[in-house]
Parts: sequence; structure tokens; C-alpha cells
Amino acid sequence: MMRRILPVLAGLLAAVPACAQAPVRIGLSAPLTGPDAAFGLGLRQGAEQAVADLNRAAGGRARWILIPADDGGDGRQAVAVARKFAADGVRLVVGPLESGAVAAAAPVYEEAGAVTVTTGASYTPLTGRGFWGLFRLRPSDAQQGRAAGAHLAKAFAGRRVGILNDRSTFGRGLADAVAARLKEAGAPEVLFDGFARNTRDLSDLVARLKAARLDAVYFGGLAPEAATLLHAMRDAGLGATLVASDGILDPGFPSAAGAAGEGTVMTLSPDLPRLPEPPGARPPPRSLEAESVSAAAYAAVELLARAAERAHTADSKTGRIAEGRKVAEALRAGPTHTLLGPVTFDPRGDRTDPPIGLRIWRRMPDGRLDYAGNDVADP
Repeated sequence: MMRRILPVLAGLLAAVPACAQAPVRIGLSAPLTGPDAAFGLGLRQGAEQAVADLNRAAGGRARWILIPADDGGDGRQAVAVARKFAADGVRLVVGPLESGAVAAAAPVYEEAGAVTVTTGASYTPLTGRGFWGLFRLRPSDAQQGRAAGAHLAKAFAGRRVGILNDRSTFGRGLADAVAARLKEAGAPEVLFDGFARNTRDLSDLVARLKAARLDAVYFGGLAPEAATLLHAMRDAGLGATLVASDGILDPGFPSAAGAAGEGTVMTLSPDLPRLPEPPGARPPPRSLEAESVSAAAYAAVELLARAAERAHTADSKTGRIAEGRKVAEALRAGPTHTLLGPVTFDPRGDRTDPPIGLRIWRRMPDGRLDYAGNDVADP
């Protein structure tokens, strides 16, 4: 009897891997508390579902594990999270979300040999500091500025364009990118100026805009100042079209701008796809904020996991990533197919040719000022 059983056992043992791969940990640094907690929850939901789907595709075994951590959207807290991940050997990280948190934590991840994919940071210089392991999915401010410049060069060809900014690093970076693109198109702006945040009296500036006979004004800045500028322009009888970035994408913009905001053009990333439906279960309810970021977090997990698989650098016994640089090289070698479609990165870590759309704020039938569904087509 034993002689008949032994060959069967030998066959079964031969079918089992000699050493099963230990699960690889992926960290999530996100604002799970604080003012951006709704976005942090969406990031967590997207990342958790991506890990679950990857494990399901691997036959149901725990090939990947998500380690969520709360950075509160704060730079110091993000550094603390980065140090904890470094101490625990977590070398693949989604996040942080905010540009300031990324800037603070990036040196810690770099020193630890970790690869990070941020879904939200748009501050242009972040990827220009030579970090080999930093990647971002969202278009940079410079990429948005160049898209706006391309639109202005086409839609206002032969007409007069001015560029303003709120004198912040963010606003000036956008304005400079627009100016560079207009210059490349052979249609430089006729006026370049700015005003500080929280300025209430723009009468002198608007007088200069009127004297310049502008047909369009690009504004690099945030929603409160954009609304102030719009009211000042319309009160002075200047009907120039205002073009801005998603920096004006603020819940308070429609009410602050009011009727003056109608016709404002805005660059932004197109609507992201919804998460795939989990098999055999109803998806959890998600807020609009969560829905806006969950697909990007899902894609970030896909990018890290597939790059790690291509790099063959995970220790089979511990699951630790031995060489983060190989994972970074695999990410740059792309393209990687994700929920967002094929994603490639340039040598800096910026997404190559990220999709950037144009929306226009219009008065809707119910009286609301909204941009949803109001796509702008270039001439």
C-alpha cells in the first residue's frame, strides 16, 4: 500500500513550488485624516481594490499586501511615514498626494532606495531634482500650462493675449509655461503681469488690461483670486475670456465668481474611469472626492507591482525589494498597461503626454455654474 502512495505524494510535491514567493508590501502614504481625508479614503479604496484584484489574478494567494499610513497631507507627517516605511523595508509606495508632502518625503525615500508613485503632486520642480525613484501620474503644472498655451495660440490666433499670475511659485510656474508655449507658436503675449494673493482692488491692473485691448487673459493662480479678477474685469467692461488651470477647481469658485465666471476655460485631467466592479460584491459607496482619485491609486499599484515583477528583485523568502533602482528602470522602460490605459514616463519621472482636457464653466439649466460635460474643442 505504501509503495503505491509514495509515487502519488512525489507527484504532488513536484507540483508545489520549492519556495513560494513571500508577499511584497506596497505602502500607501495618504491623508487619511485632516482636510483632505475624503481624498485619502478614495486613495485607500483604490489601492486596496488593486491589491485584491492582483492577488485574485495570482490564484487567490497573497502575492501583494497594502500597508496604509496616514500622512495627514502634512510634510512633517509624510516624512515620519517615509521613515517608518524605510525602517520596515517597504520599498514600493503610492503617494504622498500633496506636492508639499512629496517634496518633504522624497529625500527619505531616495535614501532608503524606495520607488514612489504620486497621484496628485503637480508642482513642476519636484521631478527636476534628480530623484531616480519618484514618478507622478498627474500632469505637472508646466504640462498644464503648455496645454493652455497651445489652446490660446489656436483659439486666439491673431488676437491679443495677456498673462497674469498670483506671484506664487505655483502661479508663476503656470504663467511661464504658457508664455513659453505662445512664444514657440510665434504668438507671444502682449502683457505679462501679476498681483499678490488676497488683493482686493484690481482697478489699476484691469485698466492696463483694457488699455492692452486683450481678447483673452491667462491666469496662473487659485479660485479666490480668479473670482476677484473676473469681477474686476466684468465691472470694467472687459469681456476678455479667462483661461486658467485646475487651480480654480474649488467648490467655492461657482458662488464666488457668479455670473462673471461664465465662459471661463480651465485645463484639467479628463475624468478618470470608475474602479472595476469587485466580483461577487457590491462596491462600497464613495464620495465625489474619493471617486476622483481612486482610479489613479489603483493604477499606481498596478504600475509598482508590474514593474517589480519585470525587475525580478523581490526576495522570495521575505518579499522585500532588494534593488529599487531596477524597479524604477522597469517603470521608465514602459509602457505599462493600467486602468488608466498605457502609461509611460520620461527620464524625469513625469508621465509622457498625459491627457489634459479643456472645460468651460457655463450656466446650467438649473442655474448652477458648472464645468461638468462642457468640453472645449480647439479650432
